[in-house]
Amino acid sequence: MEAPPIGIVAIGTYLPSRVETAAEVAAKTGIPEQVVIEKLGIRQKYVAGPEDHASQMGAKAALQALEEANLSPSEVDLIIYHGSEYKDYFVWSAAAKIQALIGAKNAYAYEIYALCAGTPIALKVARDQMRSDPQLKNVLLVSAARENDLVSYQNPRTRFMFNFGAGGSAILLRRGYEKNTLLESSIMVDGSFSEAVVMPGGGTLHPPTSETISQGLHQLDVLGLEEMRERLGAVSLPNFVKVIKEAVERSGATQKELAFLLITHMKPSFHQEILTALGLRSEQSFYLDEYGHIQSVDQPLALKLAALQGKLQEGDLIVVAGAGTGYTWSATALRWGGLG
Repeated sequence: MEAPPIGIVAIGTYLPSRVETAAEVAAKTGIPEQVVIEKLGIRQKYVAGPEDHASQMGAKAALQALEEANLSPSEVDLIIYHGSEYKDYFVWSAAAKIQALIGAKNAYAYEIYALCAGTPIALKVARDQMRSDPQLKNVLLVSAARENDLVSYQNPRTRFMFNFGAGGSAILLRRGYEKNTLLESSIMVDGSFSEAVVMPGGGTLHPPTSETISQGLHQLDVLGLEEMRERLGAVSLPNFVKVIKEAVERSGATQKELAFLLITHMKPSFHQEILTALGLRSEQSFYLDEYGHIQSVDQPLALKLAALQGKLQEGDLIVVAGAGTGYTWSATALRWGGLG
């Protein structure tokens, strides 16, 4: 039996009301404003306010997606949260809270994590599960992040994370929907980078104490910065290109058919390197310099913005791709058909 199509019906997004401009980042870090724009790739970024918890941001994005699809929360069968592990509480299910907040009383909910590589993986997991289970007609993929809380502007080792922002997203998938259909994926992991970027305090290695707090161990840090730069720099570009090309090829398409790339926010020069390696022009991607890097919210946000701005055409082959510390590279292809 031929597998049913799984398509994107609607995309919801949520952005906090507060923004931090490149000038403000420059004032707080001592980095010249033009360097913040040209090297870090942010003209501004959204940062979380006191009420912008992961569950709240995710729920607001989910409700927006449901409203755009004219779908009742009671018609949702499954919620998969693939956002930040830094959320309202530690050792806690944001997925269950989102289910309650949106009133999706008939849906079950669970979480998966792949950090900034999460969206392409969540799309694959949901597609495969929906194909195998006829009971899953409507599925919400929900993400949220406020990792900007975990980055100290006084720590030069985390300078490449100064672009971190906050927000939420939701992708509504439907079984049998023949627009914006999900195709194939490619995922790879290099676990030798598993401890490259960590929040040292709070886990079983360094349980939270007054000492871990006073030492600043509850913020993100880089263990072995120079080694990470050298080794990661050598493999990141080829690994990105590899998973993107494999997702296209596994979907039965050719590289020449790739029309648009939606990828994790990164420094502008590396973003351009990836496009060049794939033979793409700048206008065949969406750069989030007005939003910042919002973990696995990046791709749904960029996809919706690109659609609203008329950058996507019906029939376009699109790839969403990401890389998350760990280190994971992921890509999923889809055939665009338009929203609404």
